[in-house]
Amino acid sequence: MRQVTIYTTDNEYNEFVQLAKNLRYVKKVETDEGDSKAAIIKNLKAGFKEMELFKKGKLKTTAAEDFLNEL
Repeated sequence: MRQVTIYTTDNEYNEFVQLAKNLRYVKKVETDEGDSKAAIIKNLKAGFKEMELFKKGKLKTTAAEDFLNEL
């Protein structure tokens, strides 16, 4: 099985995904929904929950300098 990555504009994204799903030889269509409103809200909620846990001392974090050095 082979994989293809396609970059398209936001305006054409949904149309292309629907087209790909309807091709008989396409086995699976994975989309990047990371920018959807629901995904953004979900990520924000998870971040706030982690922040609350950190403030309560129930979550240990990495120092910003250490984090940046890992990049």
